[in-house]
Amino acid sequence: MEQILVYSDSLTWGIIPNTRKRLAFDQRWPGVCEISLNQQGQNVRIIENCLNGRRTNWDDPFKAGRDGSDHLAQVIEMNSPLKLVVLMLGTNDFQCTHNNNAWLSAQGTAKLINIIRSAPIEPGMPEPEILVISPPVIMHPKGVIAHKFENAETRSKGLAQALQQVCEELSCHFINAADVTDASSVDGIHLDAPQHKILGQAVAEKIKSLL
Repeated sequence: MEQILVYSDSLTWGIIPNTRKRLAFDQRWPGVCEISLNQQGQNVRIIENCLNGRRTNWDDPFKAGRDGSDHLAQVIEMNSPLKLVVLMLGTNDFQCTHNNNAWLSAQGTAKLINIIRSAPIEPGMPEPEILVISPPVIMHPKGVIAHKFENAETRSKGLAQALQQVCEELSCHFINAADVTDASSVDGIHLDAPQHKILGQAVAEKIKSLL
């Protein structure tokens, strides 16, 4: 069995837009991905490590532990051996508490890639491949998160292109979620259940080509 780690935020955790509720595993895109791959004869296990509000490289001034670079090496160590690590972060880098642009956020992902590659895994265990997913484009934030993501749609412009360049420079795999789905029309940030399904199936096809 091949193990795949998904390291992400609330878009993958499966928060239901404008609520504090969570989609079931088989509705979240990692679950859709695992089920699809297993149905196609790929013996895989998806391990989710997804935290609401997680940034690539910045702290949340109101909630502890949201810097995605903290303890990532230990997450890799505790879940090894891993065939693949999937990163889908960046959305929270554009919360109003940060004055980030797309380039800065992409550099945060580059830092995570380097942490994964230097993680203290046991001798003889393989260094995992890395797949970076650029999150859906932030639309005009609405509802309960509107203030938190004020002007994020402007500051995040160009994120997919910046992430793709990082992946080319660091020899990682890349897909753009915006090629297959938009963000939820409910809050402009997260994913609705049908969008999770679409993304999960797209990621499954990409992972199948890598296994």
